[in-house]
Amino acid sequence: MSVAGTQSGWDSFATVAQTKRALEARQVSAEELARHYLARAEILNPTLNAFITLDPERTLAEARAADARRARGEDGEAAPLLGVPVAHKDIYLIEGWRTTCGSRMLANFVAPYTASVVESMTRAGMVTLGKLNMDEFAMGSSNETSYFGPVRNPFDLNRVPGGSSGGSAAAVAAGLAPATTGTDTGGSIRQPAMFCNLTGLKPTYGICSRYGIIAFASSLDQAGPFARTAEDCALLLNAMAGHDPRDATSLERPREDYTRRLEEPLAGLRIGLPREFFGEGVDSGVLAAVEGALEVYRALGATTVEISLPNVKYSVPAYYVVAPAEASSNLSRFDGVRYGHRAAEYDDLLDMYKRTRAEGFGAEVKRRILIGTYVLSHGYYDAYYLQAGKLRRLIAEDFKRAYAECDVVMGPTAPETAFAFGAKSDDPVKMYLNDIFTICANLTGQPALSHPCGVDAQGQAVGLQIIGNYLDEARMLAIAHRFQQATDWHMRRPALEPMRASMAGGAA
Repeated sequence: MSVAGTQSGWDSFATVAQTKRALEARQVSAEELARHYLARAEILNPTLNAFITLDPERTLAEARAADARRARGEDGEAAPLLGVPVAHKDIYLIEGWRTTCGSRMLANFVAPYTASVVESMTRAGMVTLGKLNMDEFAMGSSNETSYFGPVRNPFDLNRVPGGSSGGSAAAVAAGLAPATTGTDTGGSIRQPAMFCNLTGLKPTYGICSRYGIIAFASSLDQAGPFARTAEDCALLLNAMAGHDPRDATSLERPREDYTRRLEEPLAGLRIGLPREFFGEGVDSGVLAAVEGALEVYRALGATTVEISLPNVKYSVPAYYVVAPAEASSNLSRFDGVRYGHRAAEYDDLLDMYKRTRAEGFGAEVKRRILIGTYVLSHGYYDAYYLQAGKLRRLIAEDFKRAYAECDVVMGPTAPETAFAFGAKSDDPVKMYLNDIFTICANLTGQPALSHPCGVDAQGQAVGLQIIGNYLDEARMLAIAHRFQQATDWHMRRPALEPMRASMAGGAA
């Protein structure tokens, strides 16, 4: 079903808040919005490769249903985001949609049920545009491990968009959707948010249900939103968060309005600057942009204090014991017996297992399964996995002490900006180190977000990371919102010049 050429006059880069207001004022319909973004994806996605699956008929049916609900007066508090389009990382199960997790293993898998987060966003009225490309089974920092090919960064087609939620970031950055979902296991929302000049939030572990999200590392995975602004992320988190009895790790607590503190002034805010985040290995352009952002925060009334997180240097080694170990366990279910890929030729049951997994998994997934199986094996469990668990506790205690001196912790989201394709793919350790500042929040379960704060000498986006205490999302989003009211870094748009010649009128 082709929707190319549809003209709506809609700004593809409108925020969620702007879209919500336009829908409420009847300035645009949900169907018009859906057609606009589908037409834009039809033209741009062959180059960007952000979407794995689009189903225009199903999307337009959802949009028409949203318009019918509004006509019946079912908007307002019951459906606060009625008609707002959203696209989901292809790790979220949605009944009837192909759900691949970026892997050959699930290339033709159709989900039999829907993830809780998607259900919640649908109840809030949001319309699903499609499923987004990602590193295979969320394992990667560049979106180069996807079976469906890499996603390109809309700001520079020769650079990666970050990973594993690279498709989610690229889609919003290129104006293919006003908002997307991602998952963050070691920085997979925040790092792509930086690379694509977006705001991305990893909530406190347990805030958003993991039910229906294909598991990578169960004690680290957390759902979260991508959008242009902190205000948008607050609106989206309102729809995503909530207790789910189907998820044993879901926090049972009252719902809250994450927009309630957005207009609070920053006077008296204490910002902790870990010396470990500003040392050797951080690109000078990144440091300059972050320091510029901190000056803005100071001008808005915040104060900064130097702190130390002495054990955060162990985040990467601890993570790359815990995450592969949990991945090894979670991915054992993909054996060719119950669902997913199965080898066409094999001698016996054991041979079928071996051939299926050898064919179905890519190199990075195999690497992590092997590492995880090793650290969980007899004789190594105590030496590796238990020690990594102790390091998690030490890192959490570092942050607990820091919050006696500050309210939030800030620093670069990543040590460098978006890099070229292939620059790190031959050196897994170099790739892993790109998450050095983000992993600590996953190991401790704290909330963290990245927001745009400048560019480096090559014009590549720099992100400032805010890490907060548990359940402090509302304040963190308010802090980022006040910064965005005072600056315009989050309003940068990609030129998309290499694609402009092939773009149809009205879809740009």
